[in-house]
Amino acid sequence: MTETTTTVTTTIPGDGPLVLGIESSCDETGVGIVRGNTLLANAVASSVDEHARFGGVVPEIASRAHLEEMVPTLERALAEADVDLTQLDAVAVTAGPGLMGALAVGVAAAKALSSAIGKPLYGVNHLVGHVAVDLLEHGPLPEPSLALLVSGGHTNILRVDNVTAVSEIGTTIDDAAGEAYDKVARLLGLPYPGGPVIDAAARRGDRDAIRFPRGLTGERDRERHRFDFSFSGLKTAVSRWVELRRRDGEEVSVDDVAASFQEAVCDVLTAKTVDACRTLGVGSLLLGGGVAANSRLRELLEERCLAAGVELRRPRPALCTDNGAMIAVVGSELIRHGAAPSGIAFGADPGLPVGVVSLPAQE
Repeated sequence: MTETTTTVTTTIPGDGPLVLGIESSCDETGVGIVRGNTLLANAVASSVDEHARFGGVVPEIASRAHLEEMVPTLERALAEADVDLTQLDAVAVTAGPGLMGALAVGVAAAKALSSAIGKPLYGVNHLVGHVAVDLLEHGPLPEPSLALLVSGGHTNILRVDNVTAVSEIGTTIDDAAGEAYDKVARLLGLPYPGGPVIDAAARRGDRDAIRFPRGLTGERDRERHRFDFSFSGLKTAVSRWVELRRRDGEEVSVDDVAASFQEAVCDVLTAKTVDACRTLGVGSLLLGGGVAANSRLRELLEERCLAAGVELRRPRPALCTDNGAMIAVVGSELIRHGAAPSGIAFGADPGLPVGVVSLPAQE
């Protein structure tokens, strides 16, 4: 397991509720503690190395890793924040979307913790956490804002009226962008996870060497899927291109293929997102999710936002990957907006819609 703990000093006022957040939707066990919009601790244990030999996340391995790391990660976060459990005002936990077994571990831990200390529990949306985490670095979001979330499991354009009111503008109709990165990396003989290694290879390659297709950008597609994404066709195009060259005995430049593939992904992501900002008249955009750490995506989105007069907010890469702090700050915002706690009768929901920011209390 890879363990990290981050404490961030910000200029954002340190008042508000003291909230502990638990994240376990995939392969990171995260526990974060915030006071209002100030990050006190962000402890993460990742099982990514245990999945690498399989070329992707194995749900059973992820669930077992959460079981092993939940208590040690909680203890590290409490020590780093220098707080006691009795001082907490509330507990928040990822209720979905994600892997069912992995989610269940975090939800069970949060319920036990909430019951033991007698503090309210909020079951919250993982995707909204990727939006809310920017508050820890840059303060309140302009209202409304749009958010582009790009990760291994999700690719979405969201409208954010505030952190407790989020709606979907566009999504992928097949593979998520991060999933496409992993599949192309495997095709090129590169290790898992594919995002960082393709990004590194792309820096050495020629992004104009191969013109790979841009999904859902045709005239008919724009009528039905103007703000939606598709990456399965791109993945297939890369596979066929490489297969044909290898069959004919030609050398395949991994760096050029990586750079050209990455350019196709980033071109579509940024063009559609900036188009959404212009069409909807929204002047602020947040970039979030694990793939948001990609160097070309950050660079190209900054260029296009600047040209369109759109303010771009980007959390530091360490806050883009899954973590407990992003869940804690969603809990803090729910308390600030007067939202009712979820109680302890709710269950994990692997398909939780993004519009459901927190689960209601169950009878």
